[in-house]
Amino acid sequence: MAKYRLVLLRHGEGAWTKENRFCSWVDQKLSSDGIKEAQNCGKHLKALGFEFDLVFTSVLSRSIQTAWLILQEMGQEWVPIQSSWRLNERHYGALIGLNRAEMALNHGEEQVKIWRRSYDVTPPPISESHPYYKEIYNDRRYKCSDVPQENLPKAESLKDVLDRLLPYWNEKIVPELKSGKMILISAHGNSSRALLKHVEGISDEDIINVTLPTGVPILLELDENLHPLGPHQFLGDQEAIQAAIKKVEDQGKVKSAEK
Repeated sequence: MAKYRLVLLRHGEGAWTKENRFCSWVDQKLSSDGIKEAQNCGKHLKALGFEFDLVFTSVLSRSIQTAWLILQEMGQEWVPIQSSWRLNERHYGALIGLNRAEMALNHGEEQVKIWRRSYDVTPPPISESHPYYKEIYNDRRYKCSDVPQENLPKAESLKDVLDRLLPYWNEKIVPELKSGKMILISAHGNSSRALLKHVEGISDEDIINVTLPTGVPILLELDENLHPLGPHQFLGDQEAIQAAIKKVEDQGKVKSAEK
């Protein structure tokens, strides 16, 4: 019997996800399909009987919007939400805004997979001449963060994501879990992968093969020491989930017409 249960998910499809661009810290709303994904996620969690006491999100709109839509579908709009930049998507540095398939054509699919999925490879850092630099670093949400703006990352590996996420996990989320609260974390592909790596003890080599689809809830069941009682579970139609995972993996491949 699980001592603690936690639901984690990658937000619904964003506008740039649909365009197959590295979105990262550029703030994007959900696409129309992403809205439906979040709503369907809420309906499914309600049907399964989940009742949340607290929700954690990043400070990016697509993460927050997903949480709102899920709670609305569940009739749990009153549940408190806490947001932190420490749950943000990985900072992709100079790759932000670029098309993944075009990058695969120019740099090779293997290099793009390494940039997207590896544990300790950091992409080139964003510079002040980057078209989205000012949009990110002049954003008021980062004036409210727990670190000075000049100390915010300019590019991150997955290891870097885990390093900035762990203090928040240990100091904010774990105490709430241990107090008996049922928690939902509406995060991003890489912040969710980093957390899964930590909780499940996934190796540096194996994490490259962990892919998370948008809008699919993941159930973690933990013992009193926060060790998993089994592998994480994707909740929903398993065939549809596997198709969604393949769709994410194919984003970093050269399109057939371009091969």
